[in-house]
Amino acid sequence: MIRLTASVALLVLSALSAFAADIRDGRTLAPVAPVREPSFFELRLGASYHEIDGPESGSVAIVGEVLTPKFFRAADPLADFFIPRLHVGASINAGGDTSFGYAGFTWSYDFTPRFFGEVTFGGAIHNGETGPIVPVGRNALGCSPLFRESVGLGYRITEQLSVMAVVEHLSNAGLCDANRGLTNAGLRLGYRF
Repeated sequence: MIRLTASVALLVLSALSAFAADIRDGRTLAPVAPVREPSFFELRLGASYHEIDGPESGSVAIVGEVLTPKFFRAADPLADFFIPRLHVGASINAGGDTSFGYAGFTWSYDFTPRFFGEVTFGGAIHNGETGPIVPVGRNALGCSPLFRESVGLGYRITEQLSVMAVVEHLSNAGLCDANRGLTNAGLRLGYRF
């Protein structure tokens, strides 16, 4: 966990220092259009460290998702934040642990034309353990479907290409007998078209 957190922090600090060096040296970055246009889809691919601290910890999941455009926009950036995009995706565990498909809402906010943040909320279905007897090394997820939420910080490399650090959590919110939950953290590369 500490190694993963340090790696994500190093990535963010490297991007910030490069950005600061460009400003200090008087160089300008290639312009990046704000994400205010109403019609773009986004494809994201990446990997996550599966289950940060729990029985299934230690494997990697391959992640892919698609985000829709916003169906309408607000002129004020803060008000525009509250209008979500839709997303659908999948996380396939490479080690045979819990894999899941998910869908929900994504709220994005541009801190600058290049740096942005996101939060999501939705649901997920999974192939994890839900029965009363859970094998050693597996999470007791209680039931399927589960709630899924995530938070992410991103950097736009170009108008179309971005990179993000994401932490996601799946849980049944105590609606089933067992509720171990599942927390993953990773990186994603996004391409909007």
